[in-house]
Amino acid sequence: MLFSFAPDSYRYAVREVREVFPGEYRIERLGADLGRISEHPFAIDRLAAACDEGRIMFVRHLTLELAGYPLDDLPNGQELATTVLEAVPGRSVAVQTWTDGAGTGGSYYHLLGDALESRGVGVSRSGQDMIVSCIEVGKQLIVGTNRRDHSLSDWPGGRMRLARSEERVSRSEFKLEEVIATFGLALPAGGKAVDLGAAPGGWTRILRQHGQEVWSVDPGSLDQRLRGDRRIHHAATTAGRFFAANRVRFDVVVNDMRMDQVMSARMMLDAAAHLRRGGLVIVTLKGGGKNPLDGARRGMDVLRQEYAVLHARQLHHNRNEITVVARHG
Repeated sequence: MLFSFAPDSYRYAVREVREVFPGEYRIERLGADLGRISEHPFAIDRLAAACDEGRIMFVRHLTLELAGYPLDDLPNGQELATTVLEAVPGRSVAVQTWTDGAGTGGSYYHLLGDALESRGVGVSRSGQDMIVSCIEVGKQLIVGTNRRDHSLSDWPGGRMRLARSEERVSRSEFKLEEVIATFGLALPAGGKAVDLGAAPGGWTRILRQHGQEVWSVDPGSLDQRLRGDRRIHHAATTAGRFFAANRVRFDVVVNDMRMDQVMSARMMLDAAAHLRRGGLVIVTLKGGGKNPLDGARRGMDVLRQEYAVLHARQLHHNRNEITVVARHG
């Protein structure tokens, strides 16, 4: 099976996989963000479950290797389609392509997609139960297949691409959008949310898009485009002082503050007393120093004093962070 990861996180991904699944098998790095697990004694659904539950945080995407071809001797589209259709049931698939590095591999999408469509197979880039991955890495093209619910992400290699808009307040918006989409989070209709370390208001804007009334906590200023929204309440103070005076019960608490993992987690312990039972927490644990894996685990140990951790993963927009989703009570 093949797995993707952030280019700087390969060793942490390998360590996690071997700790969760001990035994004799081979793991090798194929490219900047692609690895292979060979002769493994576990099925891909078990690996996917461990990643989804946050027991493995540094793996982003999974697929089962189907075939590999030298780039200077690629089969034509119809031959590729035949190989894929022998392994993939159904009449519709998502074809996802990428290259080692920053490329999208768009030519492979058309090569395979056109051939599949000529045989009556519906092809899209996402949203299908089965995913066909085409990865150009080194001097070869690797084709893999997997169920979407075992792939961890419905984006090529977990590389989520979000459109930039004039309304965007900050780059950090992409992080919250990605976690909501990746884990299929449904924020409560008409809910109350608190955004810790909100300025300039990127996460506040996304929370409002999801129907939340937001208390934005930060001594800094919010973007002027947010100031006229009557359902945004700017508390120009620190999180500690806000909670000391607060009387509101929240449904959602988010925290993207720049502090180490344990400090961020402890701040969420303070927030717990202000959350409704079953309330949702989203917090980024900033990658720390020489060992971000152990740092993230320490932060999650603190969080577990008040929360059940639902998901934890280094997402595409995280850089050196881990995003944790947890539930109170």
